[in-house]
Parts: sequence; structure tokens; C-alpha cells
Amino acid sequence: MRRGRITAITRLWLDAALYEPAPPRPPGTNGRPRTKGVRLPTLPVTLTAEDTLWRRLTVPGWYGAGERVIEIASGTAVWRHGGMPVVPIRWVLVRDPAKRFAPQALLCTDLAREPAQVVSWFVRRWSVEVTFQEVRAHLGVETQRQWSDTAIARTTPCLLAQFSIVTLLAGRLPARQRRAVATAAWYPKPRPTFADALAAVRCAIWRQRALATSPRRRLQTKPRFRLPAPWAYALCHAA
Repeated sequence: MRRGRITAITRLWLDAALYEPAPPRPPGTNGRPRTKGVRLPTLPVTLTAEDTLWRRLTVPGWYGAGERVIEIASGTAVWRHGGMPVVPIRWVLVRDPAKRFAPQALLCTDLAREPAQVVSWFVRRWSVEVTFQEVRAHLGVETQRQWSDTAIARTTPCLLAQFSIVTLLAGRLPARQRRAVATAAWYPKPRPTFADALAAVRCAIWRQRALATSPRRRLQTKPRFRLPAPWAYALCHAA
């Protein structure tokens, strides 16, 4: 079901119960209206049927491995799951002629979408999954545990935005500051990490704005405080 102009594309169980749309309700019929029509053959049956029309398709960027030639078959149906509303969907069967992966099925809640477009959109999720995996591995971002759903929804995007801003600011620093590495006897690092870049950006901001006087008070003279280098080094890495 499409709500708020949002189209859902996801995997579909091969043994999902698919039906034809409910037939028109004759006038004067008693009882509750039907929500579904006749049950359709299961997708495994469609997969092996001789009359299934398969279409060959070349998909670019197949999970980071370049182009991949696949075969697809598609149709529309009504999907019903126990205790859930009935949803009209477009199903897409995908199989590999070279048999490098098992057949799979996709669904799209927009019946007007082309099957090739559905497959292309579904494959694009790979870049999103890789991004979150690398964020966890290299930046230490974990699953958010706030009580509010809105807080959980905005925390991770804010962290990703902070990473981008710090990276851009670090790229504008002089090479000596940008390549500074905080080392320890038990943890050698051959190249700077994000923690080093964050410390370098903090140090540059603090040195530039530390206790700066207001420009409106020109008659008052006050020596500008300069943050000592040892203090800056300790505070930037401890903050």
C-alpha cells in the first residue's frame, strides 16, 4: 500500500500467498466485502512453469561487481499476510542464467513501475549497506539507544554530517596539522585516523577563537589569550 507517496521495494518470500484482486461486489450483497480474489500459483511454480515469460536484463553495478546479466519475470497480485492489511504489489522474479545465485523474488508497492526499474532500485541499496558497515567498522558508530524514535532517526544522520564536515575542514588545514598523528607505545599508527583529524580541527578552531574580544569594544584594550600548545594537544584529544 502506498502511503505518503512512499514506494516500498523489498524481498518477497517465494512461498508468499498471492491472490487476484477482489472481484466487484454485486449490489445488494450481504456480509463483509471480499478483500482478495482467487489464489494465484506460488512463485516456485511460476519459476518452473514452461509458459513463464522471461526477459533478459543487464543490471549495472550489481552489488559492487560491475554489470550482471539476469532474467526477470513479473506480474501483479494482491499480497495478504496474517493479521495485516491486503497490499496490491508488483512481484518480480529474478534468476541468474549462469546459476551464480539462487532465484529470488522482489516486490514493489507501485504497480506502475517497470520490473527493470524495480531491480535497479533494489540493487542500489548495496551502497547504503556498505556505507553503514564502514561507518560501524571505521568510525565506531553503534545502534542508537535513545528512548524517542525521533531522536534515533536524527542521531545517525547528524553523526554522518559531522564526519563530513570534519573531513572537509581537515582537508583545508596545512599539511603539517592535517598529517599529525597521536601515537602511543602500545598503539602505533602509520597514518592519521578520524580521531586525529577531529583533534586537528578542534585545535585550529580553539586557537583562532579562544577568548577573542568583541569587535564593538575598540576602546578597551585586552591582551588576547593564546592557548598554549601542550594544553591544546591534551584538550583536543581528550574532548
